[in-house]
Amino acid sequence: MKAPPPPATDNPTFDSLGLKPELVEALTSLGYEEPTPIQAAALPPLLAGKDLLGIAATGTGKTAAFALPLLQHLTAGAATPHSTSALVLVPTRELAMQVSEAIHRYGTKLGVSVLPLYGGQEIGRQLRVLKRGVDVVVATPGRALDHLRRKTLKLDNVHTVVLDEADEMLDMGFADDLEAILSETPEKRQTALFSATLPPRIASIAERHLRNPERVRIAKEKLEAGEMPRVRQTAYIVPRAFKIATLGRVLDLESPTAAIVFCRTRTEVDELTTSLNGRGWRAHALHGGMSQEQRDRVIKQFKSQQADLLIATDVAARGLDIPRLSHVVNFDVPNAPEAYVHRIGRTGRAGREGVAITLLEPREHRLLRNIEKLTGQRIEVSAVPTVSDLRARRLEMMRSSLREALVEGELEAFRGIVEDLSGEFSVMDVAAAAVKLLQEKEDEGKDAAEQDIPQVSAPSASSSERRFPPRSGPPGRGGDRPDRAPRPRTERTERTPEAGGERPERPARPPRAPEWNVTRLFIGAGRTAGMRPADLVGAIAGEAGLDSSRIGAIHIADMYSIVEVPEPDAARIISALKGATLRGKKVSVRRDTRD
Repeated sequence: MKAPPPPATDNPTFDSLGLKPELVEALTSLGYEEPTPIQAAALPPLLAGKDLLGIAATGTGKTAAFALPLLQHLTAGAATPHSTSALVLVPTRELAMQVSEAIHRYGTKLGVSVLPLYGGQEIGRQLRVLKRGVDVVVATPGRALDHLRRKTLKLDNVHTVVLDEADEMLDMGFADDLEAILSETPEKRQTALFSATLPPRIASIAERHLRNPERVRIAKEKLEAGEMPRVRQTAYIVPRAFKIATLGRVLDLESPTAAIVFCRTRTEVDELTTSLNGRGWRAHALHGGMSQEQRDRVIKQFKSQQADLLIATDVAARGLDIPRLSHVVNFDVPNAPEAYVHRIGRTGRAGREGVAITLLEPREHRLLRNIEKLTGQRIEVSAVPTVSDLRARRLEMMRSSLREALVEGELEAFRGIVEDLSGEFSVMDVAAAAVKLLQEKEDEGKDAAEQDIPQVSAPSASSSERRFPPRSGPPGRGGDRPDRAPRPRTERTERTPEAGGERPERPARPPRAPEWNVTRLFIGAGRTAGMRPADLVGAIAGEAGLDSSRIGAIHIADMYSIVEVPEPDAARIISALKGATLRGKKVSVRRDTRD
Protein backbone atom coordinates (compact mmCIF):
# COMPACT_ATOMS: atom_id res chain seq x y z
CA MET A 1 0.00 0.00 0.00
CA LYS A 2 1.48 3.28 -1.08
CA ALA A 3 2.05 5.78 1.70
CA PRO A 4 0.59 9.26 1.31
CA PRO A 5 2.96 12.15 0.68
CA PRO A 6 4.34 13.77 3.84
CA PRO A 7 2.79 17.02 4.99
CA ALA A 8 4.35 20.04 3.37
CA THR A 9 4.27 22.17 6.53
CA ASP A 10 4.21 21.84 10.28
CA ASN A 11 0.47 22.53 10.10
CA PRO A 12 -0.82 20.00 7.56
CA THR A 13 -4.16 20.33 5.82
CA PHE A 14 -6.49 17.45 5.05
CA ASP A 15 -5.62 17.85 1.38
CA SER A 16 -1.86 17.64 2.02
CA LEU A 17 -2.28 14.40 3.97
CA GLY A 18 -3.29 12.59 0.79
CA LEU A 19 -7.01 12.06 1.40
CA LYS A 20 -9.32 11.35 -1.52
CA PRO A 21 -10.88 14.48 -3.05
CA GLU A 22 -14.36 13.22 -2.06
CA LEU A 23 -13.31 13.10 1.58
CA VAL A 24 -11.67 16.52 1.48
CA GLU A 25 -14.80 17.94 -0.15
CA ALA A 26 -17.02 16.38 2.55
CA LEU A 27 -14.80 17.80 5.32
CA THR A 28 -14.86 21.24 3.74
CA SER A 29 -18.65 21.20 3.51
CA LEU A 30 -18.81 20.25 7.21
CA GLY A 31 -16.61 23.20 8.16
CA TYR A 32 -13.39 21.28 8.92
CA GLU A 33 -10.44 23.50 8.01
CA GLU A 34 -7.39 21.81 9.55
CA PRO A 35 -6.70 18.59 11.47
CA THR A 36 -6.75 18.49 15.25
CA PRO A 37 -3.55 17.23 16.94
CA ILE A 38 -4.80 13.63 17.16
CA GLN A 39 -5.88 13.73 13.51
CA ALA A 40 -2.58 15.21 12.32
CA ALA A 41 -0.66 12.54 14.23
CA ALA A 42 -2.87 9.52 13.47
CA LEU A 43 -3.85 10.07 9.83
CA PRO A 44 -0.41 9.54 8.18
CA PRO A 45 0.32 6.09 9.72
CA LEU A 46 -3.27 4.90 9.29
CA LEU A 47 -3.38 6.10 5.68
CA ALA A 48 -0.13 4.20 5.13
CA GLY A 49 -1.82 1.00 6.32
CA LYS A 50 -0.04 0.72 9.68
CA ASP A 51 -1.61 -0.33 12.97
CA LEU A 52 -2.00 2.42 15.55
CA LEU A 53 -2.24 2.78 19.33
CA GLY A 54 -3.68 6.21 20.11
CA ILE A 55 -3.89 7.69 23.60
CA ALA A 56 -6.19 10.71 23.61
CA ALA A 57 -9.11 11.97 25.64
CA THR A 58 -12.71 12.19 24.47
CA GLY A 59 -13.51 15.29 22.45
CA THR A 60 -10.13 15.55 20.68
CA GLY A 61 -11.38 14.49 17.24
CA LYS A 62 -10.65 10.75 17.39
CA THR A 63 -13.64 9.77 15.24
CA ALA A 64 -12.31 11.55 12.15
CA ALA A 65 -8.81 10.28 12.95
CA PHE A 66 -9.85 6.67 12.34
CA ALA A 67 -12.90 7.16 10.10
CA LEU A 68 -11.10 9.01 7.29
CA PRO A 69 -8.38 6.35 6.72
CA LEU A 70 -11.04 3.65 7.01
CA LEU A 71 -13.04 5.31 4.23
CA GLN A 72 -9.88 5.97 2.19
CA HIS A 73 -9.14 2.23 1.99
CA LEU A 74 -12.76 1.16 1.45
CA THR A 75 -14.33 0.01 -1.79
CA ALA A 76 -18.01 0.94 -1.49
CA GLY A 77 -20.45 -1.87 -2.22
CA ALA A 78 -17.83 -4.64 -2.06
CA ALA A 79 -19.31 -6.34 1.01
CA THR A 80 -20.93 -9.72 0.38
CA PRO A 81 -24.09 -10.95 2.20
CA HIS A 82 -23.72 -10.94 6.02
CA SER A 83 -20.20 -9.50 5.72
CA THR A 84 -18.55 -6.12 6.23
CA SER A 85 -15.30 -4.50 5.17
CA ALA A 86 -14.70 -2.49 8.35
CA LEU A 87 -15.69 -2.98 11.98
CA VAL A 88 -15.71 -0.26 14.64
CA LEU A 89 -16.33 -1.36 18.25
CA VAL A 90 -17.54 1.21 20.79
CA PRO A 91 -18.71 0.91 24.42
CA THR A 92 -22.23 2.42 24.27
CA ARG A 93 -25.21 2.67 21.94
CA GLU A 94 -25.03 6.48 22.07
CA LEU A 95 -21.46 6.39 20.78
CA ALA A 96 -22.42 3.79 18.16
CA MET A 97 -25.05 6.15 16.76
CA GLN A 98 -22.69 9.14 16.92
CA VAL A 99 -19.78 7.38 15.18
CA SER A 100 -22.09 5.81 12.59
CA GLU A 101 -23.55 9.18 11.68
CA ALA A 102 -20.09 10.77 11.47
CA ILE A 103 -18.79 8.04 9.13
CA HIS A 104 -21.90 8.43 7.00
CA ARG A 105 -21.34 12.20 6.70
CA TYR A 106 -17.66 11.82 5.82
CA GLY A 107 -18.35 9.10 3.24
CA THR A 108 -21.50 10.46 1.63
CA LYS A 109 -19.80 11.23 -1.69
CA LEU A 110 -18.23 7.75 -1.76
CA GLY A 111 -21.60 5.99 -1.50
CA VAL A 112 -20.56 4.07 1.62
CA SER A 113 -23.17 2.15 3.64
CA VAL A 114 -22.91 2.26 7.44
CA LEU A 115 -24.91 0.28 10.01
CA PRO A 116 -24.94 0.81 13.80
CA LEU A 117 -25.55 -2.31 15.90
CA TYR A 118 -26.50 -1.94 19.54
CA GLY A 119 -28.82 -3.39 22.15
CA GLY A 120 -32.38 -2.13 22.40
CA GLN A 121 -32.64 -1.77 18.62
CA GLU A 122 -35.12 -3.87 16.64
CA ILE A 123 -33.07 -6.88 15.58
CA GLY A 124 -35.24 -7.57 12.54
CA ARG A 125 -34.03 -4.39 10.87
CA GLN A 126 -30.42 -5.26 11.65
CA LEU A 127 -30.85 -8.74 10.16
CA ARG A 128 -32.32 -7.39 6.91
CA VAL A 129 -29.46 -4.92 6.36
CA LEU A 130 -26.76 -7.44 7.28
CA LYS A 131 -28.26 -9.97 4.88
CA ARG A 132 -27.39 -7.65 1.99
CA GLY A 133 -23.93 -6.84 3.34
CA VAL A 134 -22.75 -3.46 4.61
CA ASP A 135 -19.49 -1.54 4.12
CA VAL A 136 -18.98 -0.40 7.73
CA VAL A 137 -20.45 -1.84 10.93
CA VAL A 138 -20.29 0.26 14.12
CA ALA A 139 -21.24 -1.96 17.04
CA THR A 140 -21.19 -2.43 20.77
CA PRO A 141 -19.27 -5.62 21.66
CA GLY A 142 -22.28 -7.46 23.08
CA ARG A 143 -24.46 -6.96 20.00
CA ALA A 144 -21.59 -7.72 17.59
CA LEU A 145 -20.92 -11.01 19.40
CA ASP A 146 -24.62 -11.83 19.35
CA HIS A 147 -24.69 -11.52 15.53
CA LEU A 148 -21.49 -13.57 15.20
CA ARG A 149 -23.09 -16.39 17.18
CA ARG A 150 -26.23 -16.17 15.05
CA LYS A 151 -23.96 -16.25 11.98
CA THR A 152 -25.73 -13.14 10.69
CA LEU A 153 -22.44 -11.23 10.74
CA LYS A 154 -19.24 -12.58 9.19
CA LEU A 155 -15.84 -10.96 9.69
CA ASP A 156 -13.84 -13.03 7.16
CA ASN A 157 -13.40 -10.07 4.80
CA VAL A 158 -12.77 -7.32 7.35
CA HIS A 159 -9.67 -5.29 6.47
CA THR A 160 -9.99 -2.60 9.20
CA VAL A 161 -10.88 -2.96 12.88
CA VAL A 162 -11.14 0.01 15.25
CA LEU A 163 -11.45 -0.23 19.03
CA ASP A 164 -12.71 3.17 20.18
CA GLU A 165 -12.60 4.07 23.89
CA ALA A 166 -11.06 0.68 24.63
CA ASP A 167 -10.51 1.47 28.31
CA GLU A 168 -14.21 2.14 28.80
CA MET A 169 -15.12 -1.14 27.06
CA LEU A 170 -12.88 -2.98 29.50
CA ASP A 171 -14.35 -1.05 32.45
CA MET A 172 -17.80 -2.21 31.33
CA GLY A 173 -16.72 -5.86 31.31
CA PHE A 174 -16.33 -6.45 27.57
CA ALA A 175 -12.80 -7.92 27.70
CA ASP A 176 -13.88 -11.48 26.82
CA ASP A 177 -16.26 -10.23 24.13
CA LEU A 178 -13.46 -8.25 22.48
CA GLU A 179 -11.18 -11.29 22.44
CA ALA A 180 -13.93 -13.43 20.90
CA ILE A 181 -14.70 -10.83 18.21
CA LEU A 182 -11.07 -10.19 17.28
CA SER A 183 -10.44 -13.94 16.97
CA GLU A 184 -12.98 -14.00 14.12
CA THR A 185 -11.15 -11.36 12.05
CA PRO A 186 -8.30 -11.98 9.55
CA GLU A 187 -4.75 -11.79 10.90
CA LYS A 188 -3.67 -9.36 8.17
CA ARG A 189 -6.26 -6.75 9.02
CA GLN A 190 -5.34 -3.16 9.97
CA THR A 191 -6.15 -2.40 13.61
CA ALA A 192 -6.46 0.93 15.42
CA LEU A 193 -6.95 1.12 19.17
CA PHE A 194 -7.89 4.37 20.90
CA SER A 195 -8.01 4.88 24.65
CA ALA A 196 -7.99 7.79 27.07
CA THR A 197 -5.41 5.99 29.25
CA LEU A 198 -2.89 3.18 28.87
CA PRO A 199 -3.30 0.79 31.81
CA PRO A 200 -1.56 -2.62 31.66
CA ARG A 201 -4.63 -4.43 30.31
CA ILE A 202 -4.89 -2.03 27.35
CA ALA A 203 -1.17 -2.49 26.67
CA SER A 204 -1.74 -6.26 26.81
CA ILE A 205 -4.51 -6.11 24.19
CA ALA A 206 -2.34 -3.93 21.97
CA GLU A 207 0.55 -6.37 22.27
CA ARG A 208 -1.62 -9.35 21.28
CA HIS A 209 -3.70 -7.82 18.51
CA LEU A 210 -1.70 -4.97 16.95
CA ARG A 211 1.27 -5.50 14.61
CA ASN A 212 4.18 -3.12 15.23
CA PRO A 213 1.78 -0.26 15.93
CA GLU A 214 2.62 3.40 15.65
CA ARG A 215 2.10 5.02 19.06
CA VAL A 216 0.43 8.40 19.24
CA ARG A 217 -0.16 10.20 22.52
CA ILE A 218 -1.88 13.56 22.80
CA ALA A 219 -0.95 15.22 26.08
CA LYS A 220 -3.74 16.29 28.39
CA GLU A 221 -4.60 19.95 28.34
CA LYS A 222 -3.14 21.85 31.29
CA LEU A 223 -5.77 22.72 33.86
CA GLU A 224 -5.93 25.92 35.82
CA ALA A 225 -5.40 25.72 39.57
CA GLY A 226 -8.53 24.50 41.29
CA GLU A 227 -10.15 23.24 38.09
CA MET A 228 -11.61 19.75 38.10
CA PRO A 229 -10.68 17.77 34.98
CA ARG A 230 -13.15 17.63 32.10
CA VAL A 231 -16.37 18.19 34.03
CA ARG A 232 -18.99 20.39 32.38
CA GLN A 233 -20.83 22.11 35.23
CA THR A 234 -24.32 23.56 34.79
CA ALA A 235 -26.85 24.89 37.27
CA TYR A 236 -30.59 25.50 36.88
CA ILE A 237 -32.41 27.87 39.26
CA VAL A 238 -35.96 26.63 39.78
CA PRO A 239 -38.65 26.84 42.49
CA ARG A 240 -38.81 23.70 44.60
CA ALA A 241 -42.26 22.68 43.34
CA PHE A 242 -40.80 22.35 39.82
CA LYS A 243 -37.55 20.55 40.64
CA ILE A 244 -38.74 17.04 39.75
CA ALA A 245 -40.23 18.21 36.44
CA THR A 246 -37.02 20.12 35.66
CA LEU A 247 -34.84 17.11 36.47
CA GLY A 248 -36.90 14.85 34.21
CA ARG A 249 -36.68 17.34 31.35
CA VAL A 250 -32.93 17.85 31.76
CA LEU A 251 -32.32 14.09 31.83
CA ASP A 252 -34.44 13.62 28.69
CA LEU A 253 -32.22 16.11 26.86
CA GLU A 254 -28.88 14.97 28.32
CA SER A 255 -29.53 11.20 27.82
CA PRO A 256 -26.86 10.10 30.33
CA THR A 257 -25.13 6.74 29.96
CA ALA A 258 -25.28 6.38 33.74
CA ALA A 259 -25.97 9.00 36.40
CA ILE A 260 -26.05 9.39 40.18
CA VAL A 261 -28.65 11.83 41.51
CA PHE A 262 -27.85 13.05 45.03
CA CYS A 263 -30.61 13.97 47.52
CA ARG A 264 -30.46 15.09 51.15
CA THR A 265 -32.99 12.70 52.72
CA ARG A 266 -34.15 9.10 52.41
CA THR A 267 -37.75 10.21 51.83
CA GLU A 268 -36.66 12.42 48.94
CA VAL A 269 -34.67 9.53 47.44
CA ASP A 270 -37.73 7.25 47.46
CA GLU A 271 -40.10 9.90 46.08
CA LEU A 272 -37.71 10.92 43.29
CA THR A 273 -37.04 7.29 42.35
CA THR A 274 -40.78 6.68 41.94
CA SER A 275 -41.23 9.84 39.85
CA LEU A 276 -38.35 9.09 37.49
CA ASN A 277 -39.46 5.50 36.96
CA GLY A 278 -42.85 6.97 36.01
CA ARG A 279 -41.11 9.01 33.28
CA GLY A 280 -39.62 5.88 31.75
CA TRP A 281 -36.18 5.89 33.37
CA ARG A 282 -34.73 2.81 35.07
CA ALA A 283 -33.99 4.35 38.47
CA HIS A 284 -32.93 2.60 41.70
CA ALA A 285 -32.84 4.06 45.21
CA LEU A 286 -29.84 3.81 47.55
CA HIS A 287 -29.95 5.10 51.14
CA GLY A 288 -29.12 4.16 54.71
CA GLY A 289 -32.60 2.80 55.41
CA MET A 290 -31.91 -0.19 53.16
CA SER A 291 -30.33 -3.45 54.30
CA GLN A 292 -26.78 -4.24 53.20
CA GLU A 293 -28.15 -7.01 50.98
CA GLN A 294 -30.52 -4.57 49.26
CA ARG A 295 -27.76 -2.01 48.78
CA ASP A 296 -25.37 -4.60 47.31
CA ARG A 297 -28.05 -5.76 44.88
CA VAL A 298 -28.81 -2.19 43.73
CA ILE A 299 -25.12 -1.37 43.18
CA LYS A 300 -24.60 -4.62 41.24
CA GLN A 301 -27.59 -3.85 38.99
CA PHE A 302 -26.34 -0.33 38.38
CA LYS A 303 -22.83 -1.48 37.51
CA SER A 304 -24.21 -4.15 35.16
CA GLN A 305 -26.30 -1.53 33.32
CA GLN A 306 -29.65 -2.85 34.50
CA ALA A 307 -30.40 0.68 35.71
CA ASP A 308 -29.76 4.13 34.19
CA LEU A 309 -30.00 6.22 37.35
CA LEU A 310 -28.95 5.76 40.96
CA ILE A 311 -30.83 8.04 43.37
CA ALA A 312 -28.74 8.24 46.52
CA THR A 313 -27.83 10.08 49.70
CA ASP A 314 -24.21 11.07 50.33
CA VAL A 315 -23.79 8.52 53.12
CA ALA A 316 -25.11 5.60 51.06
CA ALA A 317 -22.90 6.47 48.08
CA ARG A 318 -19.62 6.66 50.02
CA GLY A 319 -16.85 4.69 48.35
CA LEU A 320 -18.98 4.02 45.26
CA ASP A 321 -16.89 3.96 42.06
CA ILE A 322 -18.70 3.59 38.71
CA PRO A 323 -16.23 3.84 35.79
CA ARG A 324 -18.96 4.40 33.17
CA LEU A 325 -20.60 7.26 35.10
CA SER A 326 -21.31 10.11 32.67
CA HIS A 327 -23.41 12.47 34.84
CA VAL A 328 -23.68 13.54 38.47
CA VAL A 329 -26.80 15.47 39.47
CA ASN A 330 -27.19 17.50 42.66
CA PHE A 331 -30.96 17.44 43.17
CA ASP A 332 -30.19 19.27 46.40
CA VAL A 333 -27.19 21.59 46.70
CA PRO A 334 -24.88 20.34 49.46
CA ASN A 335 -24.38 22.81 52.30
CA ALA A 336 -20.63 22.12 52.38
CA PRO A 337 -18.78 23.06 49.15
CA GLU A 338 -16.35 20.19 49.78
CA ALA A 339 -19.27 17.74 49.45
CA TYR A 340 -20.01 19.18 46.00
CA VAL A 341 -16.42 18.63 44.90
CA HIS A 342 -16.51 15.05 46.20
CA ARG A 343 -19.79 14.32 44.42
CA ILE A 344 -18.84 15.56 40.97
CA GLY A 345 -15.36 14.07 41.23
CA ARG A 346 -16.99 10.70 40.55
CA THR A 347 -17.34 11.65 36.86
CA GLY A 348 -14.87 13.09 34.34
CA ARG A 349 -12.21 10.52 35.23
CA ALA A 350 -9.40 9.01 33.15
CA GLY A 351 -9.52 11.79 30.58
CA ARG A 352 -13.22 11.35 29.82
CA GLU A 353 -15.57 14.29 29.96
CA GLY A 354 -18.19 14.24 32.69
CA VAL A 355 -21.24 16.38 33.35
CA ALA A 356 -22.31 17.86 36.69
CA ILE A 357 -25.84 19.29 36.93
CA THR A 358 -27.14 21.20 39.94
CA LEU A 359 -30.74 22.21 40.71
CA LEU A 360 -30.97 25.03 43.20
CA GLU A 361 -33.80 27.10 44.57
CA PRO A 362 -33.64 30.89 44.23
CA ARG A 363 -32.66 31.36 47.87
CA GLU A 364 -29.70 28.98 47.50
CA HIS A 365 -27.61 31.13 45.16
CA ARG A 366 -25.13 31.86 47.98
CA LEU A 367 -24.33 28.14 48.20
CA LEU A 368 -23.43 28.26 44.52
CA ARG A 369 -21.13 31.26 45.10
CA ASN A 370 -19.39 29.39 47.94
CA ILE A 371 -18.75 26.41 45.66
CA GLU A 372 -17.35 28.67 42.94
CA LYS A 373 -15.05 30.33 45.48
CA LEU A 374 -13.69 26.97 46.67
CA THR A 375 -13.16 25.47 43.20
CA GLY A 376 -12.04 28.67 41.47
CA GLN A 377 -14.50 27.89 38.67
CA ARG A 378 -17.58 29.59 37.30
CA ILE A 379 -20.65 27.33 37.20
CA GLU A 380 -22.77 28.14 34.17
CA VAL A 381 -26.38 29.02 35.08
CA SER A 382 -28.62 28.01 32.18
CA ALA A 383 -32.28 28.45 31.32
CA VAL A 384 -34.47 25.46 32.12
CA PRO A 385 -35.08 23.46 28.92
CA THR A 386 -38.43 24.22 27.32
CA VAL A 387 -41.03 22.03 25.65
CA SER A 388 -39.59 23.31 22.36
CA ASP A 389 -36.21 21.89 23.36
CA LEU A 390 -37.82 18.50 23.97
CA ARG A 391 -39.45 18.61 20.54
CA ALA A 392 -36.10 19.46 18.95
CA ARG A 393 -34.50 16.52 20.74
CA ARG A 394 -37.21 14.16 19.46
CA LEU A 395 -36.67 15.51 15.94
CA GLU A 396 -32.96 14.72 16.18
CA MET A 397 -33.77 11.17 17.30
CA MET A 398 -36.26 10.84 14.46
CA ARG A 399 -33.59 11.92 11.97
CA SER A 400 -31.39 9.04 13.14
CA SER A 401 -34.29 6.60 12.82
CA LEU A 402 -35.10 7.83 9.31
CA ARG A 403 -31.49 7.44 8.24
CA GLU A 404 -31.49 3.85 9.50
CA ALA A 405 -34.69 3.19 7.53
CA LEU A 406 -33.04 4.63 4.39
CA VAL A 407 -30.00 2.41 4.91
CA GLU A 408 -32.29 -0.58 5.37
CA GLY A 409 -34.06 0.09 2.06
CA GLU A 410 -37.13 -1.98 1.11
CA LEU A 411 -39.13 1.18 0.38
CA GLU A 412 -40.74 0.02 -2.86
CA ALA A 413 -44.20 -0.39 -1.30
CA PHE A 414 -44.22 3.30 -0.41
CA ARG A 415 -42.71 4.81 -3.55
CA GLY A 416 -46.08 4.87 -5.31
CA ILE A 417 -47.52 7.34 -2.83
CA VAL A 418 -44.51 9.65 -3.21
CA GLU A 419 -44.55 9.42 -7.00
CA ASP A 420 -48.28 10.18 -7.07
CA LEU A 421 -47.91 13.27 -4.85
CA SER A 422 -44.73 14.46 -6.59
CA GLY A 423 -46.83 15.40 -9.63
CA GLU A 424 -48.52 18.05 -7.50
CA PHE A 425 -45.86 18.87 -4.87
CA SER A 426 -42.08 18.84 -4.71
CA VAL A 427 -40.47 15.66 -3.35
CA MET A 428 -38.92 17.75 -0.56
CA ASP A 429 -42.37 18.96 0.57
CA VAL A 430 -43.78 15.44 0.44
CA ALA A 431 -40.95 14.17 2.66
CA ALA A 432 -41.34 17.10 5.06
CA ALA A 433 -45.10 16.44 5.35
CA ALA A 434 -44.41 12.77 6.16
CA VAL A 435 -41.94 13.77 8.89
CA LYS A 436 -44.46 16.27 10.25
CA LEU A 437 -47.20 13.62 10.57
CA LEU A 438 -44.78 11.20 12.20
CA GLN A 439 -43.59 13.85 14.65
CA GLU A 440 -47.13 14.89 15.54
CA LYS A 441 -47.93 11.26 16.34
CA GLU A 442 -44.74 11.03 18.41
CA ASP A 443 -45.58 14.25 20.29
CA GLU A 444 -49.19 13.26 20.90
CA GLY A 445 -49.95 13.58 24.59
CA LYS A 446 -46.33 14.18 25.59
CA ASP A 447 -46.17 17.96 25.51
CA ALA A 448 -49.55 18.26 27.22
CA ALA A 449 -48.15 16.31 30.17
CA GLU A 450 -45.20 18.70 30.55
CA GLN A 451 -45.49 21.36 33.23
CA ASP A 452 -44.89 24.98 32.41
CA ILE A 453 -41.70 25.57 34.40
CA PRO A 454 -40.98 29.19 35.38
CA GLN A 455 -37.61 30.65 34.44
CA VAL A 456 -35.84 32.25 37.42
CA SER A 457 -32.65 34.28 37.18
CA ALA A 458 -29.99 34.46 39.88
CA PRO A 459 -30.07 37.57 42.08
CA SER A 460 -27.53 40.33 41.46
CA ALA A 461 -26.15 38.79 38.28
CA SER A 462 -23.20 40.76 36.99
CA SER A 463 -22.38 41.13 33.33
CA SER A 464 -19.91 38.26 33.61
CA GLU A 465 -22.70 36.04 34.97
CA ARG A 466 -25.19 36.67 32.20
CA ARG A 467 -28.41 34.71 32.64
CA PHE A 468 -30.09 33.70 29.41
CA PRO A 469 -33.78 34.43 28.83
CA PRO A 470 -36.14 31.53 28.20
CA ARG A 471 -36.51 30.52 24.60
CA SER A 472 -40.27 30.38 24.52
CA GLY A 473 -43.36 31.25 26.51
CA PRO A 474 -44.03 33.22 29.69
CA PRO A 475 -43.22 31.79 33.09
CA GLY A 476 -45.56 29.25 34.61
CA ARG A 477 -47.82 29.87 37.55
CA GLY A 478 -47.90 28.29 40.97
CA GLY A 479 -45.13 26.66 42.94
CA ASP A 480 -42.89 28.15 45.59
CA ARG A 481 -42.44 31.89 45.48
CA PRO A 482 -38.91 32.98 44.58
CA ASP A 483 -37.07 35.28 46.97
CA ARG A 484 -37.09 38.14 44.53
CA ALA A 485 -39.37 39.34 41.80
CA PRO A 486 -38.88 37.81 38.36
CA ARG A 487 -37.19 39.94 35.74
CA PRO A 488 -39.53 42.49 34.12
CA ARG A 489 -41.29 41.25 31.00
CA THR A 490 -43.37 42.82 28.27
CA GLU A 491 -46.42 40.85 29.47
CA ARG A 492 -47.07 40.63 33.22
CA THR A 493 -48.40 37.37 34.65
CA GLU A 494 -51.46 37.36 36.90
CA ARG A 495 -49.46 35.96 39.84
CA THR A 496 -46.96 38.38 41.43
CA PRO A 497 -44.57 37.89 44.37
CA GLU A 498 -45.75 39.16 47.71
CA ALA A 499 -42.52 41.08 48.19
CA GLY A 500 -43.92 43.86 50.35
CA GLY A 501 -43.00 46.49 47.80
CA GLU A 502 -39.25 46.00 48.20
CA ARG A 503 -37.22 47.00 45.18
CA PRO A 504 -33.93 45.39 44.12
CA GLU A 505 -30.77 47.45 44.51
CA ARG A 506 -29.77 46.89 40.89
CA PRO A 507 -31.68 48.57 38.04
CA ALA A 508 -34.41 46.45 36.51
CA ARG A 509 -33.54 44.59 33.33
CA PRO A 510 -35.07 45.81 30.07
CA PRO A 511 -38.01 43.91 28.59
CA ARG A 512 -37.13 40.62 26.90
CA ALA A 513 -38.53 41.70 23.54
CA PRO A 514 -35.73 43.46 21.61
CA GLU A 515 -36.16 46.84 20.04
CA TRP A 516 -34.52 45.78 16.78
CA ASN A 517 -35.14 43.20 14.05
CA VAL A 518 -33.39 39.92 14.77
CA THR A 519 -32.02 37.18 12.60
CA ARG A 520 -30.96 33.67 13.54
CA LEU A 521 -27.44 32.37 12.98
CA PHE A 522 -26.67 28.68 12.44
CA ILE A 523 -23.38 27.58 14.10
CA GLY A 524 -22.08 24.13 13.20
CA ALA A 525 -21.21 22.93 16.71
CA GLY A 526 -23.48 21.94 19.55
CA ARG A 527 -23.77 19.93 22.74
CA THR A 528 -21.69 17.04 21.36
CA ALA A 529 -18.74 19.43 20.92
CA GLY A 530 -19.22 20.76 24.46
CA MET A 531 -20.77 24.04 23.30
CA ARG A 532 -22.31 26.20 26.05
CA PRO A 533 -24.24 29.49 25.94
CA ALA A 534 -21.27 31.24 27.55
CA ASP A 535 -18.99 30.10 24.68
CA LEU A 536 -21.31 31.60 22.08
CA VAL A 537 -21.83 34.86 23.95
CA GLY A 538 -18.11 35.21 24.62
CA ALA A 539 -17.19 34.57 20.97
CA ILE A 540 -19.78 36.99 19.56
CA ALA A 541 -19.01 39.71 22.10
CA GLY A 542 -15.24 39.24 21.89
CA GLU A 543 -14.76 38.71 18.16
CA ALA A 544 -17.53 40.90 16.72
CA GLY A 545 -17.58 43.53 19.49
CA LEU A 546 -21.33 43.14 20.05
CA ASP A 547 -22.68 44.09 23.47
CA SER A 548 -23.81 40.83 25.13
CA SER A 549 -27.14 42.41 26.10
CA ARG A 550 -28.05 42.54 22.37
CA ILE A 551 -27.74 38.76 21.96
CA GLY A 552 -31.14 37.07 22.03
CA ALA A 553 -32.33 33.51 22.45
CA ILE A 554 -29.79 30.67 22.27
CA HIS A 555 -30.68 27.08 21.40
CA ILE A 556 -28.00 24.38 21.62
CA ALA A 557 -28.77 21.04 19.94
CA ASP A 558 -26.47 18.00 19.75
CA MET A 559 -24.79 18.91 16.45
CA TYR A 560 -25.50 22.64 16.00
CA SER A 561 -26.49 25.86 17.77
CA ILE A 562 -28.91 28.68 16.88
CA VAL A 563 -28.33 32.25 18.14
CA GLU A 564 -30.54 35.30 17.66
CA VAL A 565 -28.65 38.53 16.90
CA PRO A 566 -29.64 41.98 15.61
CA GLU A 567 -30.17 41.91 11.85
CA PRO A 568 -27.90 44.94 11.17
CA ASP A 569 -24.99 43.16 12.89
CA ALA A 570 -25.48 39.69 11.38
CA ALA A 571 -23.04 39.99 8.46
CA ARG A 572 -20.30 41.42 10.69
CA ILE A 573 -20.78 38.63 13.26
CA ILE A 574 -20.65 35.90 10.59
CA SER A 575 -17.45 37.37 9.16
CA ALA A 576 -15.83 37.64 12.61
CA LEU A 577 -16.76 34.11 13.72
CA LYS A 578 -15.52 32.51 10.51
CA GLY A 579 -12.01 33.57 11.48
CA ALA A 580 -12.38 32.57 15.15
CA THR A 581 -12.40 29.28 17.04
CA LEU A 582 -15.15 27.92 19.28
CA ARG A 583 -14.27 25.23 21.82
CA GLY A 584 -10.84 24.95 20.22
CA LYS A 585 -11.83 24.53 16.58
CA LYS A 586 -13.23 26.50 13.67
CA VAL A 587 -16.90 25.96 12.87
CA SER A 588 -19.28 26.85 10.05
CA VAL A 589 -21.40 29.98 10.61
CA ARG A 590 -24.26 31.16 8.39
CA ARG A 591 -27.75 32.57 8.50
CA ASP A 592 -30.31 29.96 9.53
CA THR A 593 -32.43 29.27 6.43
CA ARG A 594 -34.66 26.51 7.76
CA ASP A 595 -37.74 28.73 8.22
